[in-house]
Amino acid sequence: MATTRRDYYEVLGVSRSAGEGEIKRAFRRLARELHPDVSSHPDAEERFREAAEAYEVLSKRETRDLYDRFGHDGLRTGGFRPTDFDFTSLGDIFSAFFGEDIFGVGTSPRRGGRGRDLLTEVEIDLVEAAEGVTREVGFPVAVPCATCDGSGAEPGTRPETCGTCGGAGRLQRVSSSLLGQVVRTQMCPECGGTGEIIPSPCPECDGTGRVTEERSVEVEIPPGIHDGQRIRLSGEGHAGALGGRAGDLYVLVHVRPDPRFVRDGNDILSTLDVTMTQAALGARLAVPTLDGEVEVDVAPGTQPGELRLLRGKGMPVLQGFGRGDHKVVVNVVVPSRLTDEQRRVLEDFERLAGEDTYRPDEGFLDKLRAAFR
Repeated sequence: MATTRRDYYEVLGVSRSAGEGEIKRAFRRLARELHPDVSSHPDAEERFREAAEAYEVLSKRETRDLYDRFGHDGLRTGGFRPTDFDFTSLGDIFSAFFGEDIFGVGTSPRRGGRGRDLLTEVEIDLVEAAEGVTREVGFPVAVPCATCDGSGAEPGTRPETCGTCGGAGRLQRVSSSLLGQVVRTQMCPECGGTGEIIPSPCPECDGTGRVTEERSVEVEIPPGIHDGQRIRLSGEGHAGALGGRAGDLYVLVHVRPDPRFVRDGNDILSTLDVTMTQAALGARLAVPTLDGEVEVDVAPGTQPGELRLLRGKGMPVLQGFGRGDHKVVVNVVVPSRLTDEQRRVLEDFERLAGEDTYRPDEGFLDKLRAAFR
């Protein structure tokens, strides 16, 4: 939980006058949305625990009244401590809070927990990010043991029900506080929450039901992806313990900077070097884009910093339609080394120049601001 706690009513998305039924429905909805079994959000577990704590307080009249009067400080002073739930399935949540699972009947402990998620990285060029690309990535991952078929038990033997928790996988402890009896649930330390003991562990996996192997998968990177975004591959992570379902694989995409371009959202920015004479007389020049070179007209009298807009030549919209624009900033290059003849020609030009020669375009600044907007 964060140091600054959010208002419990805000967490559940209900008003302060909400009834018991509305609070219960709000938590049911959040539990289904945020549980790690069904959510891919990186902060899902923290948000779920926050929602569980909010429901634990607001579902009981004593703690709700105390919270309404004195807030979080009042709960802490009154002896309330949120339960540290260690659930392995969404059904366990509904069983603990409502006495039922997601189908409305009593639950039994799940033997294996969901496998952990895995993170790997891949690096691509900006042009590849624009076009989309398929890359093969390799990584070490835990997979079900082939010898015991993921059970963790030596072939020919079977797991036994845990005598400490009676197969429940959890132990409950009842304590008293100023608010009445508080039931705290913790994972059984003997069986690790599985509800079973393996008297004869598999020699290949030491009873874990998993071994590590190198695996590679092909990852389709969609056009328009941004640097630092992640792609989720469901079920490609570590295998779950003792038959539990596998976690997910997250591929972190790094887009290498391109020395020719700067990315601004879905737009691309680049510069076009134009000589002083080309800017004055006009020219037709090639400009690199993500799709290759295109020719751009440089009008006579082009000023430094002017923009040329190439519509639809930017980055594709990720999982959408259309493309951004390519904005070309004109950079007028002034000669730094002159021959005697060149200097003489420029001095003659300067003597012949008048006020009209350098009269600015009155709309230039407005056009520049509009282009950047």
